[in-house]
Amino acid sequence: MTKKEKAAGILEILERLYPDPPIPLYHTNAYTMCIAVLLSAHTTDKSVNGATPTLFKLADNPAAMVKLSPERIQEIIRSVGLSATKSRNVWNLSRILLEKHGGKLPRTMEDLEELPGVGHKTASVVMCQAYGVPAFPVDTHIHRLAERWGLSTGKNVEKTEEDLKAVFPREKWIKLHLQLIYYGREHCPARNHDLSRCEICSRFGTAEVRKASRSKAVLDKAAKDSLVSARRKKGK
Repeated sequence: MTKKEKAAGILEILERLYPDPPIPLYHTNAYTMCIAVLLSAHTTDKSVNGATPTLFKLADNPAAMVKLSPERIQEIIRSVGLSATKSRNVWNLSRILLEKHGGKLPRTMEDLEELPGVGHKTASVVMCQAYGVPAFPVDTHIHRLAERWGLSTGKNVEKTEEDLKAVFPREKWIKLHLQLIYYGREHCPARNHDLSRCEICSRFGTAEVRKASRSKAVLDKAAKDSLVSARRKKGK
């Protein structure tokens, strides 16, 4: 089975399970979406969604946000990880939008990535979910799945993004990004994952993953380390 054939089979399952996946982060416009994604780095969507309704009620645009101090922003998002750094980024990002972009969020990857706290993944999310431009943001869930299913080497997220773009149709990228996130959270977690109960791992996983699924193995960190070790030995 080629990678494209495998990707087609995976896509069929994801379309059945998640025909219309919602955006998991609370937002009201492109600007607040960007802020929400920025805040979601290294923390859970639940913690972000617990803070952003209050923040966005006070400031859902750059002009209103800069009227808040970074300290006030931090008070509101304190439950979010790295709140001190993120609050400064939110304030500075808003200031730069007013000074350089007329208070509007840029519509290009290059301009977005120049904003404080906005990396490639955040910019990709904004491009595809706010502006409808095909992009393929790769987070930890998608990175993990691509490796388990043999769609990428899993060396880094940049390589994973490149590999996934090569096997999935461009017109599917926007929705597929969300479908993969939901599948990773609900059916293919990082730890204590029962491979035999995972429809995609048992059918489309790497040879090691499919073998483990037949023995009803539970994939946790120790099991993953064992699989990686076995793979390395084969390569010698």
